[in-house]
Amino acid sequence: MTEATTTLKQQDKKYSETVIQMMRSQAYRELAAAQMFGHGLQFVPDIKSLKFMAWHIQEETEHYIAVAQLYQQHTGESVEPWVKERLQEKPIPFSSSWLELGVAQWLYDRGGFWQLQEYENCSWEPYRTIIGKIIKEERGHQSLGARIAVQLCQDAENRAEAQKIFAKWLRQGLLSFGRPHNEGNRYAIEVGLKKRDSAEVMKDFIDDIREDVKATGLEWPSREELGVELPEDIDWSL
Repeated sequence: MTEATTTLKQQDKKYSETVIQMMRSQAYRELAAAQMFGHGLQFVPDIKSLKFMAWHIQEETEHYIAVAQLYQQHTGESVEPWVKERLQEKPIPFSSSWLELGVAQWLYDRGGFWQLQEYENCSWEPYRTIIGKIIKEERGHQSLGARIAVQLCQDAENRAEAQKIFAKWLRQGLLSFGRPHNEGNRYAIEVGLKKRDSAEVMKDFIDDIREDVKATGLEWPSREELGVELPEDIDWSL
């Protein structure tokens, strides 16, 4: 395993390139979340929910800045141009209702939380340290986001629309993990940058949200509707 205490520039080329891509991807996800939730503030119906969403936007923004600063420190470059270009190429969809904002907060945020946990023992110490702090802060609002979303889905008068929104944001949550069983996964696991293949994380994510999905009264979308590469043995029972 690559020595954790050395600087990024002292690592071999493949290791450092993988870490750089990890930081870029994380910065993209954090800023995309902050922008998506910020756009959705127009749909928030009451002060209690407004306080939660505003706090969440601030937290996502702070996480983006922390990753951007780490990137600057260890590469000597700004991550902002890359993130800006990525957001233009692959923008995260904005919500168009309070129902959609609640479901997006639940599934996109939960997917990101599961993805982050795969790096909590990262062999590159600077990233491990910052990810540990982000995970601790993210863990504090996971259950609250789910409660909001479940209640909104239960109350939705248009069940077909709720099902469509659920499928849309479940897809975004699953996309957080990347493609399963690829070479990048294998290498990152081999050198200790992450713990497991994306396939295993996808299965844990689905297991984690299963009871909340049952509570909404909705159904899992088909694989075709999701359009995401999934492990064959993922459990779609409810």
